[in-house]
Formats: sequence, structure tokens, C-alpha cells
Amino acid sequence: MHEISLIRTVFNTLEAEFSPEELSRLQAVDLKVGLLSNVEPILLQNAFAAVTQSEGKYETATLNIESVPIEVYCPVCDKNSPVKDYKFACSCGRPSSDVVSGTELLIHRIHFAEPVST
Repeated sequence: MHEISLIRTVFNTLEAEFSPEELSRLQAVDLKVGLLSNVEPILLQNAFAAVTQSEGKYETATLNIESVPIEVYCPVCDKNSPVKDYKFACSCGRPSSDVVSGTELLIHRIHFAEPVST
């Protein structure tokens, strides 16, 4: 299950970007996951729970996943079209292999609790 290594990579990225004090206020992580990313959202959720419980960090944080649809670009029409039923074609009917979205696996947003004032 490569989802566990993906979640650990997400946490490693957060730890490289934010201080321990900031991460102590972590509430949620929002990911964008493309339909062609080879990642199953439910497995990613399960991996998130397993990593936070086993490592004892970020246990109160939640994972939010936004699914990103597949879109292709058509140079003839000069527009993007959604892929339906895995038929990689423009809405004009021409086949297209120029995928412009749907392969993402991105940290989209991080949510922190407000700092406690003393």
C-alpha cells in the first residue's frame, strides 16, 4: 500500500515548511487527488489514520480529499474538455492524449487552529 508512504511524504513536507509550534495547531490537510494519480481516496484516508495513530502525531488533524476530474486539451478547438468514461476525446469528437488535469496529487491547503493567546 503506497498510500502510507504518500502520507508520510505529506507530513515530511509539512515538517520542512512549518515550525513544530505551528504544526501543534494543525487541524486539517486538504489534498487534491486526480483520477489518474493511481491513488484511491479511501485508502489514503485509511493510511492517514494509521500513520497519525501509530506515530502519535497530528492525531486530531483530519484529511480532506478533493477529487480532480480528467481533462484533455484539444489543439484544434483550443479548449479543454472533460474525459467521460475514460474516452480521451474533445467535446468536438477528436481524440486527444494531451491530459491537462487529473494526474494531480497536491497539498492544496493546510488548516491551523488560532494560536492561544496568553
